[in-house]
Amino acid sequence: MTSTTPSAAPGVSLEVRGLHKSYGGRPAVDDLSFVCAPGTVTGFLGPNGAGKSTTLRILTGLARADEGEALVGGEAFRSLSQPARTIGVMLDARALHNGRTGLETLRLTARTVGMPAARADEVLAMVGLEDAGGKRVGGYSYGMRQRLGIGVALIGDPSVLVLDEPANGLDPEGIRWMRRLLRSFADAGGTVLLSSHQLREVEATVDRLVVISQGRLVREGTLEELTAGAGTRVTALDPAALRTALDRHGIAYEHRAGAELEVSLAPEDVGRLALREQLVLTSLGATAGGGLEDAFFTLTGQGEPAAQAPVGPAGATPPVGPVGPAGAQPPAGSAETQPPAAAPSAAPLN
Repeated sequence: MTSTTPSAAPGVSLEVRGLHKSYGGRPAVDDLSFVCAPGTVTGFLGPNGAGKSTTLRILTGLARADEGEALVGGEAFRSLSQPARTIGVMLDARALHNGRTGLETLRLTARTVGMPAARADEVLAMVGLEDAGGKRVGGYSYGMRQRLGIGVALIGDPSVLVLDEPANGLDPEGIRWMRRLLRSFADAGGTVLLSSHQLREVEATVDRLVVISQGRLVREGTLEELTAGAGTRVTALDPAALRTALDRHGIAYEHRAGAELEVSLAPEDVGRLALREQLVLTSLGATAGGGLEDAFFTLTGQGEPAAQAPVGPAGATPPVGPVGPAGAQPPAGSAETQPPAAAPSAAPLN
């Protein structure tokens, strides 16, 4: 009988330990450490250039770390005897071969990783493409490619899934499907690491978060922990010395009224920093809880983008067009979009 839900072999964790990677002398990842446990869906968040793509490439054997290690079940990806049977990966669904059908793509992948041909038909149904299995991938919408890419990741019946922007191009029904699929995978004992810029979808899907900025870990914990209190409001007897200490340790902060700062650390961690740096604090308290979007902007030290006024004659409507990178999420309610005309020649470093 064909299953429509993934079944993960339990017990395999992901662990990143003291990871360092630089390009041209510029650190992309700087002493990054975190853990993803079985039975969880972990959101991997950070602004553009934070080091997410570099970390995922190292984790999946596509790049080598300068220092530190990234482990899948206690082993480096390159040391796994059957990688696809342990970890399923989708970093860019646009890399799928345009000339093959969806079913051919899955059958070829199944044969490559030592799975029976019947696994391809099972996964095709699992990702909701059974009616499009005979169609060439070049005729797929971007959302259909995303589904097929997730199918390729699932073909080896892995214990771990690592997905980069899996909701891009999916319509609302597709996003709901993906959310349920990842939840059922984790509930079966699997481990999911999900990188995305779509904060609302992340908030509805994950139970843990890893937030990085400038290649460094900013915060790690459950969704409830990070959204209950996004940081700490603090003032010091010497405000300049406090700002210098935060800058030196790469800790994000925002200016508030007077000399008060909102810092992307828990109050107890701010207290430990003050003790280590010999700072005298004059006030200290947790910020009020909010949603993931508020927490993200606070933790990464980013301001929310200001709305731009339309340019042109008074009352004119600004032109409508894409405002983000290729593959960005279409507005809610729109059909799954067609893929870009050509995929980039190399995956971005981040």
